[in-house]
Amino acid sequence: MSQDAQRKSVKPATPILLTPGPLTTSAATRQAMTRDWGSRDDAFIAMTQELRERLLGLAGGQRRHVAVPLQGSGTFIVEATLGTLIGPADKLLILINGAYGERMLTIAQRLNRQAEALRWPENQAIEAERVDQALRDDPDVTHVALVHCETTTGLLNPLEAVAAVVARHGKALLVDAMSSFGALAIDVERTPITAVMASANKCLEGVPGLGFAVIEGQILRAAKGVNPSLCFDLYEQWQGFERNGQWRFTPPVQVVAALVTALRQLENEGGPAARRRRYQENFDVLFQGMERLGFRLFLEKNVQAPIIATFFQPTSPWFQFPRFYQALAARGFLIYPGKLSQADTFRIGCIGAIEPDDFRRFLIAVEAIMAEQKETVGP
Repeated sequence: MSQDAQRKSVKPATPILLTPGPLTTSAATRQAMTRDWGSRDDAFIAMTQELRERLLGLAGGQRRHVAVPLQGSGTFIVEATLGTLIGPADKLLILINGAYGERMLTIAQRLNRQAEALRWPENQAIEAERVDQALRDDPDVTHVALVHCETTTGLLNPLEAVAAVVARHGKALLVDAMSSFGALAIDVERTPITAVMASANKCLEGVPGLGFAVIEGQILRAAKGVNPSLCFDLYEQWQGFERNGQWRFTPPVQVVAALVTALRQLENEGGPAARRRRYQENFDVLFQGMERLGFRLFLEKNVQAPIIATFFQPTSPWFQFPRFYQALAARGFLIYPGKLSQADTFRIGCIGAIEPDDFRRFLIAVEAIMAEQKETVGP
């Protein structure tokens, strides 16, 4: 290895998280968590208001929608949204091509809500034509749920086409945008979406501990008393913010501070379009380098979002995922195992406060690990 390559492959001072989230955050975002906040202080109330306004602005929802943050992970906000907006007399159609669509079905079933699934293979995008036919066949459906970017694989589903079909049938569309919000365009004013659900710790580049929903205000107003949960009732959560700007229960104050800082950085970067360009460059460097090293991408490029790359595990003797993972971790890079039901894969996130040079260093590490393992185990 040349001296230049050795210099570029030096282990980072802190691990670089090449994962779908939690992910690598900026120094400024981490710094924002180093002070304490009183949850009922005017300064924190103002911070919460800024948070809600910025989230609403990113979704284009200032005219008809409201932003409702909630403590917890992304799954928490999905469960809260389904429980708040879908009543016992309603019926949910879930469009599924990955684990996170399946999770929504599980949530609906645990909530004792009527729910049907329309499924596609994990490497195939949702087809608006099939959604159209399903809604014609079952007029009792009141809500449709879609995962925008399926974190299982990194697959990008056709949000606009599905939204147009759902709106034509007069149904409500609920969008899980965990792996897209903040980088891939979502405009609830231009695209008919009843609710968008996302979390702090993906494309917004905040830290874990906070989810949020951007919900059409008129729909949320009509949801009073629907959710049987005390903590997950987004109508009551929203009303608490509207009354006095405060969270109903103890908020994750440092997480809020970190996310507001991250949202300001997103604005300074140039907004979601600029962030997508950086992620796309990250993905391009990763894909080209991994392809050169013999790794195969799971998805076809026409359905691949520049968010998460899923690669088939090599079948060669040198590759064992636990050993590969540990060798990368020893060099300062953390990746995720695959989440597919049909194939052995691993996932690499292209999101977070990381740049193309981080991926160039990652590729140097992968190449070195391959050489070591082939020498030890055999090709």
